[in-house]
Amino acid sequence: MEDYGSLVERALSGPYFEDLKPGLRYRNPLGRTVTDVDNIWFTLLTSNVNPIHFDKGYTEKNYPGEPFKGRLVVNGLLTLSIAIGLTTHLSSRGFMLGIENVKFHKPVFSGDTIYAEAEVIEARESKSRPGFGIVKLRIRAYNQNNDLLLECDRTIMVPKKGHRWA
Repeated sequence: MEDYGSLVERALSGPYFEDLKPGLRYRNPLGRTVTDVDNIWFTLLTSNVNPIHFDKGYTEKNYPGEPFKGRLVVNGLLTLSIAIGLTTHLSSRGFMLGIENVKFHKPVFSGDTIYAEAEVIEARESKSRPGFGIVKLRIRAYNQNNDLLLECDRTIMVPKKGHRWA
């Protein structure tokens, strides 16, 4: 009988390093609609004390104008997490090394649906880990109106075909 690790490896459909060439784009066809519960739980779970994320009375009083209109603002790190999650197909065989150049362009509110895409902007062989490559992805997230919400660069380490971490 196959071990669990072998079964998972066979089920993975993500690319290997050789498949991740600069210019390759992946857009997840699925989106993720954010709810007030998602936002409040994430905010409180991460000990964020900014009431703009969980206190409706506060936002109604202090942020009544556009674009807020007194609504709770979705925690930016939740938006970032969802965008990265929606693009993990490209890293499902490897792991993340870092995130940089994060820019939030528009706020997200309950009921917004987040869609995300990733573009390979750099790819090189790892100098310290033979059999692996380092890939930089530009992640972009959009809402249901196709408004750009955020951009960031995510660096991942991905194995070459036939290689495993040793």
